[in-house]
Amino acid sequence: MPDPFYITTAINYPNGRPHIGHAYEAVAADVVARFQRALGREVRFQTGTDEHGLKMARKAAEQGRTARELADEMAGYFKDMADVLNISYDRFIRTVEEDHHRASQAIWRAMEANGDLYLDRYEGWYSVRDEAYYDEKELVEGEGGERLSPQGTPVEWTVEESWFFRLSKYQEPLLELLRTPGFVEPESRRNEMIAFVSGGLKDLSVSRTSFDWGVPVPGSDEHVMYVWVDALTNYITGLGYPHDTELWRKFWPADLHLIGKDIVRFHTVYWPAFLMSADLPLPRKVFGHGFLLNRGQKESKSLGNVTDPLELAERFGVDPLRYFFLREIAFGQDGSYSPEAIVTRANAELANSFGNLAQRTLSMIHKNMDGKLATCELDAADLALIETVRTACSEDLPREFERLNFSVGLEAWMRAVFACNQYVDEQAPWTLRKTNPARMAAVLMTLFRCVHDLAIAVRPVVPSAADALLDQMGVARDARDYAAIGNDSWFEALVDRGFALDKPVGVFPRLELPENETA
Repeated sequence: MPDPFYITTAINYPNGRPHIGHAYEAVAADVVARFQRALGREVRFQTGTDEHGLKMARKAAEQGRTARELADEMAGYFKDMADVLNISYDRFIRTVEEDHHRASQAIWRAMEANGDLYLDRYEGWYSVRDEAYYDEKELVEGEGGERLSPQGTPVEWTVEESWFFRLSKYQEPLLELLRTPGFVEPESRRNEMIAFVSGGLKDLSVSRTSFDWGVPVPGSDEHVMYVWVDALTNYITGLGYPHDTELWRKFWPADLHLIGKDIVRFHTVYWPAFLMSADLPLPRKVFGHGFLLNRGQKESKSLGNVTDPLELAERFGVDPLRYFFLREIAFGQDGSYSPEAIVTRANAELANSFGNLAQRTLSMIHKNMDGKLATCELDAADLALIETVRTACSEDLPREFERLNFSVGLEAWMRAVFACNQYVDEQAPWTLRKTNPARMAAVLMTLFRCVHDLAIAVRPVVPSAADALLDQMGVARDARDYAAIGNDSWFEALVDRGFALDKPVGVFPRLELPENETA
């Protein structure tokens, strides 16, 4: 049996409704989870919301309600987004839940027992928007001469009693970890973190007394935990920590924390240090993906270009949107999107290329063979196409998906789709129907096999459409893993039971833009 696989997204901070970046990360993580399941691995997939901290407390106060009321409403929007986008999570965690408070207090006690927490006074710069502390040397100057965080967010001078974590103690172990190949990807993020840690680590303020919206510090009721101590702990809460559960034994350490590039420091410096202090195993990989830009610009309320991902999903369809996210952008780099780009990509590749291939193939079998499948003698051209498709679907795409090179993997898949379409044009089965029916049947059965393999390969990306196609092809729901690619037993079983195709229905309709937009 393959090893189990545990993947997490960063839990989303719900001080506003979901934006396109939240959707992008959720879809990418879901594709990884579905892909690993298709390889035969038992997968645990967790996402959720990070609901504590000063930012939430202030937002709620502005609206004249409690932080919990705001958290309950906003968490609902994020769960709705995950459900609409067909995100196959095993747990949607909320940091207000009781088991999460217990886990956060347990890791705190473990760090305290190791001598890594002490009480002192904090004076320094704090960004409420980032929920992050910054050294003077990290700050940048704004247009009006004001101090800003490296992310360009306002900072405040904060003075209060605080518990501190001995982060400085872990500088050398962290450097060794960061230099371990594969722990932080892509390479540019790894180099940034090595430079940050090499510059020297100061102990980290890990509690606040100026507000009470958070997890209480054990034994110091006037303190609540710094939101990142609490937030990062969600990854082990969801497996039952601190209890020795079956989930914990099976899935920790995590195989992949998939996060945005702006929070790599928290996941590759603070989080491993907390785990080292608590004597817990470290995650195997942290991947910091890039941002999704609206026509090349970062979305912001001031520019009026903030996009609701659910509106995009309703407008263009969930599967075309998922496909666009993974196909258009080199994962790890920043990328750009627009309605025109989504329509162009989805129409060219899903509707015109693969969708048309599948529809033509099934329609010709339905019309010319009464929908029946047959065992035929295949010639060199047939076998060559089958080999091309199977190499792309069982070797090229999986290899690149394992490396999170989604766009490269889908490019290999598209080359196989193009090869099939070229084969259709060359073989012209509509002509063979009159001149050589036996040859026509061999061509159509070759294409049927190839469409099957292509649908299974791309299923992690477009699960609903792929399943709708495979349903029409009579493929059993429990026979849609990658092991079915290159294995003809499914085809022979359909022939033996006399399966007949009904009139096929297209699964990738062409998308249209409103008249005031052009593709």
